[in-house]
Amino acid sequence: MGGSLAWEVIGVIDTEGDCAEWSFPAEPGAVRTARAVVRGQLRTWGLDSLGDVTALLVSELVTNALRHAAGPIGVRLVRPGGLSGALLVEVSDPLPDPPRERSADADDESGRGLQLVAGSSRRWGTRPGDTGKTVWFELGVPG
Repeated sequence: MGGSLAWEVIGVIDTEGDCAEWSFPAEPGAVRTARAVVRGQLRTWGLDSLGDVTALLVSELVTNALRHAAGPIGVRLVRPGGLSGALLVEVSDPLPDPPRERSADADDESGRGLQLVAGSSRRWGTRPGDTGKTVWFELGVPG
């Protein structure tokens, strides 16, 4: 991980307590860096078992943001608490248009990101922000 990760993250907003947030430049390296910081934070929280699926879904959403938006991409994790028992993951970008779930043909190279999110998460959705949108999903935490 070393110093190269620090240069690819615009800012570590907060990684204390029950929430962790990062902002990434809209550059191809953001996908790899987002996966790495998400895995690291889940390890810190003792949620290693969610690392693979969370990293995959974050990769898909950050890739979608890179394809369609030209601005910083935010990633936020909220650790489960209380009765919810769910990890909340949010990916934000400056484009206001909500993503559209597509039906990808077998030989299509793209178009499956939201299908993966929908099929792998407890629930998911989008919401408008002050300067764009946020796509979010929840993952159940194994007991």
